[in-house]
Amino acid sequence: MSELSTSELRRLDLTLLLVFLGLLRHRKALAVAAELGLTQSAISQSLRRLRDIFGDDLFLRRPHGMEPTATALALEAPVAAAVDALRGALGAARSFDPATATGLLRIAALDAEQAVVIPPLAAQLSRLAPGLTLSILPLGRGAAMEALAEGRADLVLGYVWDLPETICAEPLYDESFLVAGRPEALPQAPHIGLDAYCAADHVLISPGGDLRGVVDGQLEAMGRSRRVTLGLPAFLPALAAVAASGALVTLPARVARAFAPGFGLATAEPPIPVRKFPVSAFWHRRNESDPRTAWIRQQLRDIRTHALALQA
Repeated sequence: MSELSTSELRRLDLTLLLVFLGLLRHRKALAVAAELGLTQSAISQSLRRLRDIFGDDLFLRRPHGMEPTATALALEAPVAAAVDALRGALGAARSFDPATATGLLRIAALDAEQAVVIPPLAAQLSRLAPGLTLSILPLGRGAAMEALAEGRADLVLGYVWDLPETICAEPLYDESFLVAGRPEALPQAPHIGLDAYCAADHVLISPGGDLRGVVDGQLEAMGRSRRVTLGLPAFLPALAAVAASGALVTLPARVARAFAPGFGLATAEPPIPVRKFPVSAFWHRRNESDPRTAWIRQQLRDIRTHALALQA
């Protein structure tokens, strides 16, 4: 038998292959029909199609049942292997075993989420899914959404105000702000007055290089202002700069609580209300049913639950 052409392969479907293997196993059309939930007429029609595609009778009617031809017997092993491979591939696509999983998990996150969420997630993966490699992409909102759309990122951590229709989201926590500074710069910590806040020098964290943040807009609306002396793209260098200079920095509360003490800094509530922002996990709709993505999302939920329990 010569190799099947593409046009001949197009005429095959999985039902035909299951009928073929069933006839080899049972040698009776009635038994195959019962096993596959088909009518005897459907089995007869499938057999006619198989004979036409392979150019062979494949099964000969005998008093004891259907006797396979030499061609049918030669096809048994490769067809069975193909069906088993497909069954295994489809099963793997619907399940995820973290203990045996391998591959690269790419998460886009800026430094606040890198500092707060990624360390416990990496610890979870090391313990539960040691074969996975975690790669963090330092992308801003727009670039992160593009990376999801293009398949260059599996998940995004952060906040996005205007979410594209193709992107799904699950809130992780609401983030507030704290002011961090050397103890002598925050003598009334955990409080600071508005006058003292405006009189101090400030370090501003701005990944895009801007020297104006959400606090400045609120101060301006109140007829006040502050002096930003240094702009940095990341929180930990900003804390180091504040520890060295005596300036203040206003930053996400979870980052401040986790890292300010390590720099010898005190923290205080901002003297003006600063809008909280939601931190969420984002993924593309094409991965909505992906078991690996679902498992990672569950790990993020567990981390959130653990963090809330510690705060209680």
